[in-house]
Amino acid sequence: MRLRLPEEHPTEPPTGYKIAHPVLSQDGTRAGFTGVSLGGALPYGVLADASCVYGLRHRSPHRRCDYGFHCVHDRAAAEALLCTAEHRAAVLLEVSVLGRYIRFERGFRYARQRVRTATVGPCTCGTVAATLADAGWGRPGWRVLAPCCAGCLRGRTSLSLAAFARLAGDGLRVIAGGQGARPVAGLTAADDLGVPELAAEAALLQARLDWFQTQLARLREPGRGGGSEG
Repeated sequence: MRLRLPEEHPTEPPTGYKIAHPVLSQDGTRAGFTGVSLGGALPYGVLADASCVYGLRHRSPHRRCDYGFHCVHDRAAAEALLCTAEHRAAVLLEVSVLGRYIRFERGFRYARQRVRTATVGPCTCGTVAATLADAGWGRPGWRVLAPCCAGCLRGRTSLSLAAFARLAGDGLRVIAGGQGARPVAGLTAADDLGVPELAAEAALLQARLDWFQTQLARLREPGRGGGSEG
C-alpha cells in the first residue's frame, strides 16, 4: 500500500513567511530575490514557479525530492532566522502559497508562490534603511542588495525601496522595518508617494549628489588630470 497524504482544498491561498536576499539583474532591468539555502543559486521573481536544482523533471513538490519553495507558518519563526550573522542583511518575505503544496509541522514546501510583502531591516549602522544597495556579492548575472541608509551609500549601485518595488512589479510592497514604517507599493508616479517615501528619495538623491561632488573635486586637484591651467 502507498501512503497517501491527506488533501486540502483551501478557499484562499495559505500565507507563509521566509527570508531571502533582494537581487538586481546585471543590466538593472529586473529585480527579485534569491534564497538563503539550497535554492539560493536560482533567483526568482515576485510571482514564480519552483525549479529543481538537480535538473530533474517532475511535478513540484515531490515527496522524494526536497526541491521547491519553502516557508514557515509563523512570522516570528522567520524573523528569528534574521538573527544569524549570515542572514542579517536578508529581508523578511510574506508570501502566498500557490499550487500544490505539502504541509509540515512548521511550514510548507510548494510549487508556486507570490511574494506580497518584503520587510527590509535597518542599515548596518542601525539607521532605518532608505535604499537597497550593492552588498558586494551576488550570483551570475545578479547583484545581491542589502539594506542601506543614504549616509552609508557612498556611490554604490542602489535602488530606493519604492524603485525596487516598481521594478519587481506584480503588486509587491516593500516596507522599511522600524517604528512607523508604512508600505511602499509598486508605484508608477512620484505623486503617489507619501511624505516618508519622498523624504527617503530626497535623502538618496542628496547622498548621490554629495558623492559626485566629491569625485569632481578630486578630479580638479592638480596632478589628477583635471585640466588645471599652467
